[in-house]
Amino acid sequence: MSQVFLKTVCLSLRTAPQQCGRLVPLVSTQRRAYSSGEEADLVVIGSGPGGYVAAIKAAQLGLNTVCIEKNATLGGTCLNVGCIPSKALLNNSYYYHMAHTNDLKNRGIEITGLSLNLEKMMDAKSTAVKALTGGIAHLFKQNKVRLVSGHGKITGTNEVTALKEDGSSEVVRAKNILIATGSEVTPFPGIEVDEESIVSSTGALKLAKVPEKLVLIGAGVIGLELGSVWSRLGAEVTAVEFLGSIGGLGIDGEVSKNFQRILAKQGLKFKLNTKVTGARKEGSKVLVSVESVKDPEKKEELDCDVLLVCVGRRPYTNNLGLEEIGIERDEKGRVPVNSRFQTVIPNVFAIGDCIHGPMLAHKAEDEGIVCVEGIAGGPVHIDYNCIPSVIYTHPEVAWVGRTEEDLKSDGIEYKVGKFPFAANSRAKTNNETDGFVKVVADKATDRLLGAHIIGPGAGEMINEAVLAMEYGASAEDIARVCHAHPTCSEALREANLAAYFGKPINF
Repeated sequence: MSQVFLKTVCLSLRTAPQQCGRLVPLVSTQRRAYSSGEEADLVVIGSGPGGYVAAIKAAQLGLNTVCIEKNATLGGTCLNVGCIPSKALLNNSYYYHMAHTNDLKNRGIEITGLSLNLEKMMDAKSTAVKALTGGIAHLFKQNKVRLVSGHGKITGTNEVTALKEDGSSEVVRAKNILIATGSEVTPFPGIEVDEESIVSSTGALKLAKVPEKLVLIGAGVIGLELGSVWSRLGAEVTAVEFLGSIGGLGIDGEVSKNFQRILAKQGLKFKLNTKVTGARKEGSKVLVSVESVKDPEKKEELDCDVLLVCVGRRPYTNNLGLEEIGIERDEKGRVPVNSRFQTVIPNVFAIGDCIHGPMLAHKAEDEGIVCVEGIAGGPVHIDYNCIPSVIYTHPEVAWVGRTEEDLKSDGIEYKVGKFPFAANSRAKTNNETDGFVKVVADKATDRLLGAHIIGPGAGEMINEAVLAMEYGASAEDIARVCHAHPTCSEALREANLAAYFGKPINF
């Protein structure tokens, strides 16, 4: 077996090369279901993307595994009231938007008698959610992961108690405990969410009718995605953002400016550098008080039918019994862990939204996998610089690695390669030419340091850049890889051509 292939196999398993003579699990795969009263190898608290993936991986590695979940369905925020339902609405609302505007007509598709059936659209969302949450239950059964219902509370260094709704409880003893409790909506001081006229992201996913006016507090990922949904369906949407740019933390400055311009063209309105000071109901309306961040004397009142509070999320770490066993949380409520995801108690681990790092489902999944591999005896490593972010609007926005702003701040010399989708043949034939691909590479070594995409299929395309960065590829490496034609991904190749050779081919 060649050393290159051996290294590739080892990286895929997150194991050291000397352990990789053949593809074998870290421990025995002769697993059996946990029986009440015995000691499990691992108990996972939470069945979100981090928790359920960790539980399944642990079982596949031969660990006798239990997962404790407080909600009636599995999948956590992501599958039930987050990633999955929002993407269903984003996708289907865009179809309606294309049919409702002249977009389809300009493509030679004429429709008469078009109407919106919001109830049916919500049913389609619920069907997708039900299928995926039910799929996790099937995977648990298939992999012999025992599910225990209840709120998991750590009642000893080797013990978790599931507190049930009927007042009863079940004690699960375990050699190892993994906290994967995720996060919850961050409340806005002074504004009470009722999930009807003042809603969180959860309420915004199940509105009974399209609001005439919708105001967003926050122009980050959640606000822009849900704002796009309701804007497409007919609402007048205004986003109030404390910062001077949209897209949240980590987005490239140039991408953010173009993103705002494109969304404004679609009808969204923005009030940047603006602070919300309060909100009150008056009849069927919600009145939102705002003021300028730079000049507090400049005040204004916005009226709307629905106010969406989307100022972020916070770790869900209350009532887990942490302090009782000596685990202190940080100032943001997160659980401090080391590089192996261990807390101050070595056999108690934590992953996902309740620890440091971006609150992303795929970040939690990766942490769950490598954490349990570590518990089973393998090495643990994640390169957080290689975790992508995606905003699923239209066009999509995606990025990984460093931004120009990061590199300038750190004094790193770099070069930039850009390519517009207006010059990409597939984007032109699809009439989806908004946006561009931008890459940054080390000026001395040509190593790819970051990729930033706004355009069609950005969320899929970014994974090529992630793979390249994970394996230390240069801009030249990507530029010299043959890409199928015509595809939008050719724009990524052209951007790397521009970074390495100084100029792309087709622009």
